[in-house]
Amino acid sequence: MILSSPPASPADAGDIGMKRTRGNPWLGVGLDAWRLTLEASQVIGLRTMKIAVGGPSGAAESRRMVTEKVEAAAAIQRAAMTGGLGVTASSVAAGALAQYRRRVRANRRRLMKFPG
Repeated sequence: MILSSPPASPADAGDIGMKRTRGNPWLGVGLDAWRLTLEASQVIGLRTMKIAVGGPSGAAESRRMVTEKVEAAAAIQRAAMTGGLGVTASSVAAGALAQYRRRVRANRRRLMKFPG
């Protein structure tokens, strides 16, 4: 008895997300949370270095960091209250992680290309 079929293509095999974990969506949520943790730790390190250097750039990064955190929390609350994150527990968790990951990735790209 075959429990699952093999991926249709090699590209499908590399897609770790909700599609690949149809049997247990929490596996995809866990992997997304793990990726968010890795990306966030990179942003924390990059921001720490920028703030430690000081000057106007460091001060601006500190202000931006606080503003972004307040905005991200408000956006997640708004999405949750309007049903924008999903209807099941796992889809809500996946939606919240996706919103945070987009913001963290944008910060990582911004901080990696601007050294000063």
